[in-house]
Amino acid sequence: MTAEQTREPAHSQPDNRDADRVEIAPHGEAIRDTYTHGHHESVLRSHTWRTVLNSAAYLIPHLTPGLRVLDVGCGPGTITVDLARRVSPGTVTGVDASAAIVAQAAGLAVDEGVPNVTFRVGDVYALDFADDSFDLVHAHQVLQHLANPVAALRELRRVLKPGGILAARDVDYGGVAWYPKLPGLQSWMTAYRAVHYWNGGDPDAGRALKAWARLAGFDAVTSSASIWCFATDAERDWWGESWALRATESDFAAHAIESGAADLTDLRAMSAAWRQWAGDPDGWFGMPHGEIIAVK
Repeated sequence: MTAEQTREPAHSQPDNRDADRVEIAPHGEAIRDTYTHGHHESVLRSHTWRTVLNSAAYLIPHLTPGLRVLDVGCGPGTITVDLARRVSPGTVTGVDASAAIVAQAAGLAVDEGVPNVTFRVGDVYALDFADDSFDLVHAHQVLQHLANPVAALRELRRVLKPGGILAARDVDYGGVAWYPKLPGLQSWMTAYRAVHYWNGGDPDAGRALKAWARLAGFDAVTSSASIWCFATDAERDWWGESWALRATESDFAAHAIESGAADLTDLRAMSAAWRQWAGDPDGWFGMPHGEIIAVK
C-alpha cells in the first residue's frame, strides 16, 4: 500500500459506487490512495492480535514446508512470522509501505526466534521481485485500501510462479453488524465508509475479491468467507477500547475531519459509543470477510 499515488482508480466517492458492481471504474487519476487507519498505537494493537489461525485459516491447507512466500501489506508481522513457522524450511518475505512498521516486524521475528523471514519496504503496485519468484502470495486486509486493486493483483500475479497461489482476505463493511444498536456506532459506520471511499478504497472489498482476481488474469479462483466475532468481556474491552481511541486519535479521525465526514464532536460521540458497547454484557460485533484462493 502506498500513499497519494496516481493510479487507475476504483470509484472514489460513495455516491458513485454501486455495491453490486465489482469492476473498476473507467481509467482516470486517483485523487488518493491512502491507508485509512494509519499506524496509531490503537491500530497496531489490533493488528498484532492477528495470526494465521484467526485471520488466514482458509490458507492453512495450502501451507507446506519449503514454500517461498510473499506477504504483502504485512504490517507488524504477526501473520508473517506465523506463516514462516508453518512453511519452514521455506522462506517468507514481508513487504509494507511503512519503514517504521517494517522495522517493528523485523524486531518481532528476532524476538520470536524465527530466522526464515525477512521484511522490506515495498510498493504493492511495483514489487521489487523478478517474475515467477514465489510459490504463494498472501494479502490480508490490503486490497480494500487500494485505489486500483486489480492493478495490484496483476502485480501479485506477476511475481507468482506458474501454478502458484494467491491468497487474499478482506472485510466487507456492508455486512458488519452489532448489538445493541447504538446510534453512535451507526454514525461511526457512516463516517467510516465515507472516509474509506474518500481515501480511494472500497469498504465492501470482501465481496469483490473473486471478480477482481478474475479481472487481473486469474482463471481458477475459489471463494470462501469467515467472520471475526467480538462478544466476550475481554473481546469487547479490547476491540471497543481500540476503536474508542481510533475514533479520536488515529489517522481515521484526521481523515474524517479533513474530508468533512465528521467533526470533533461527532468523533467524541463515536468514541463514547464504542466504550458504551464495550461495557454492555450483551454486546456483540461481527465482521464478515471474503477470501479467495487463486491459482496462476
